[in-house]
Amino acid sequence: MRCPLAAANDASGGQPIRAAVILPFEKPSRVAIGDAGGQRAAEARLAEAVGLAASIGVTIVHSAVHPLRERRPATLLGEGQVEMTGRALKEQEVGLVVVDAALTPVQQRNLERAWGCKVIDRTGLILEIFGERARTKEGALQVELAHLEYQRTRLVRSWTHLERQRGGFGFLGGPGESQIEIDRRLIGDRIVKLKKELDQVRRTRGLHRKARERVPFPVVALVGYTNAGKSTLFNALTGAGVYAQDQLFATLDPTMRAIRLPSGRTCILSDTVGFISDLPTQLVEAFRATLEEVAAADIILHVRDIAHPDSAAQRADVLGVMEEMAEDGTLEEGWQDRLVEVLNKADLLGGIEAVSRRAPGAVPVSALTGEGLEELRRAIDTRLSAGMETIEVTVPTSDGASLAWLYQHGEVLDRRDGDEVIRLTVRLAPADRARFEDRTG
Repeated sequence: MRCPLAAANDASGGQPIRAAVILPFEKPSRVAIGDAGGQRAAEARLAEAVGLAASIGVTIVHSAVHPLRERRPATLLGEGQVEMTGRALKEQEVGLVVVDAALTPVQQRNLERAWGCKVIDRTGLILEIFGERARTKEGALQVELAHLEYQRTRLVRSWTHLERQRGGFGFLGGPGESQIEIDRRLIGDRIVKLKKELDQVRRTRGLHRKARERVPFPVVALVGYTNAGKSTLFNALTGAGVYAQDQLFATLDPTMRAIRLPSGRTCILSDTVGFISDLPTQLVEAFRATLEEVAAADIILHVRDIAHPDSAAQRADVLGVMEEMAEDGTLEEGWQDRLVEVLNKADLLGGIEAVSRRAPGAVPVSALTGEGLEELRRAIDTRLSAGMETIEVTVPTSDGASLAWLYQHGEVLDRRDGDEVIRLTVRLAPADRARFEDRTG
């Protein structure tokens, strides 16, 4: 099934689509206002929706906030709001409207009829972005699955072409089977096939993860709200060339690189997809690879855009997802002990000295200028060292392999060279100590 954006592109002759973004805004309740992390202002939510829409290559020519007194079952918006918006869309020659809310199939159909253009909701928009940017096989399969499951709910009375009748000989849907039933059956068959392919991909990924576990390097995972600067920070720490733009969901697939810490030990840094508020339920499964990388990490770096006006609300969204992961068993209890807050984009506030440390142990940095990165490396080192054991080791001078192994996987605090043996004081993780004892045992 073709995506709404592709269809709109064809209708526009390949020219950039003129689009509008509409935010139906409900005033927060007193309970919501009292929530930790606060409530987003309408202007900030609209700006995020405009950024999401712009990231799929459309030209935003109109945006507006429409306060909701009540949700209308037929159109969500009030009758006057629909008429007023319709006039503005006609004047601006808009071909696509993004409604930053969840629309029912009936609401979507009625708004399309009233405005005379294609309408997609927040779920449809995020599906477009994921479909465009997923690069791994699992990512592409999962996005297609999410898209089909989303579209399957929209087959009822959404588009008139689905009401056509089709004849047949019985083996392709008997006489009188409607097109909508054929489409639903084809989508169902494709969903079954996709789920089988995904199971195979996940089994393969599980084997890869077990192979990585045999390489005893600690893993440090970057998490954070989308566009917080995770990929820029990843590039700054590793020297990698991961795609990084001032753009929502610039990267979707996990990427891993080795970095060297001040103590001399090596760790693996993992860049992951950004979180976002009101993530469509169809896409929760698309985060599986990312969530598993976070769950397996020794340290979780929560990267925040400290210069963003909604930084506190974004923090609450990310931590809320992490809490849900702990509740369903994806994350083990006590994950907070592995969390380090990184207050990124300090350059926009005048440098790291100007950034107040809003949480114990938070590290202000600027991934763009490099300011604060050495302190971040030291903070990672300190956290990794906290769970390590200090042992005395005697290595024969002829055993260069064991000596190199200790330098690579541990922190050598003291070394005394003798004629036949070398005595070392080494700090090792418990797992690495067991591996070393197996090597020499």
